[in-house]
Amino acid sequence: MTTHQEFCGLTTTKAPFIESAQKEGQIFIHQPYELYSEDNQEAWSKLYALLCPKWERFANAKFLQGVRSLCLQPDRIPTLEEVNLFLEPLTGFKAKAVSGYVPTFLFFDSLKRREFPTTITIRDSRTLRYLPEPDIFHDIAGHVPMHTDRIFADVLVKFGSLAEVAAKRHGSIANEKERMAKTQSNIQALARFFWFTIEFGLMRENGSVCVYGSGLLSSADEIEHAILSPNVQRHPFQLEWAINQSFEIDRFQPLLFIVESFEHLYEEVGQLEEWLLSGKLDNVSPGEPGISEGDLQAFLSHGQEKIEYNH
Repeated sequence: MTTHQEFCGLTTTKAPFIESAQKEGQIFIHQPYELYSEDNQEAWSKLYALLCPKWERFANAKFLQGVRSLCLQPDRIPTLEEVNLFLEPLTGFKAKAVSGYVPTFLFFDSLKRREFPTTITIRDSRTLRYLPEPDIFHDIAGHVPMHTDRIFADVLVKFGSLAEVAAKRHGSIANEKERMAKTQSNIQALARFFWFTIEFGLMRENGSVCVYGSGLLSSADEIEHAILSPNVQRHPFQLEWAINQSFEIDRFQPLLFIVESFEHLYEEVGQLEEWLLSGKLDNVSPGEPGISEGDLQAFLSHGQEKIEYNH
């Protein structure tokens, strides 16, 4: 008899395996590959077929090399073990399965340890165009090819280390309201930087503009829109703009920033760190993204409580 779990497979928002892990409070889990349904595998195949020609046209060269280095298959979801077999020797990074949302501090701290929290569910094959939640195609086909580049990997590690800096900066402030406000502003600034670079970043390459942001690289519609649409503002990256700019996750992005190279991006993370330490991130413009109470408390309490990792 076919069970409910087997029928749903590992479809985003419809996976009993994930629901069970979340109820038990498990963040880091294993990838139960046997639960992927035919529909799940079909979703990967359709997405790969949609994106592959657009990658060739719009993606940066390092991403294309990363896809080749990982030996991603167009017709089946990869196991994280085989991804890591190719990835880890190149940059020390590895994909690590998670049950869904990872608290912001823990996500950034994972990057510092060269671990990338990776969603294992995949969107329904009938709704391929847009999904507000991350899925394994976004994480593995969108993010991880970039992790094969040593400079980009170093960008992630340096950026991830800023979570601990932000968490510990305001510990001596006696006024709780002030401490919370400054910490929240720091988190917003870091989240916005990540959004406008790692997720939705553009790059200048050989005189043209191409895509390196994973949110664009995993969207069959927005990757082309980001480069060709007259409705998109494309500006050279300016840190003060990025950290003060709100964004919405459920629409095509109207404003995107262009970096010159991954070396340039690394320099911007260094500038971000300097601004964090000097207090320039303590009062950024309000707005999206909103910071949950749980995320805020994780930053405030870091160093006072031991963080446990579920393996």
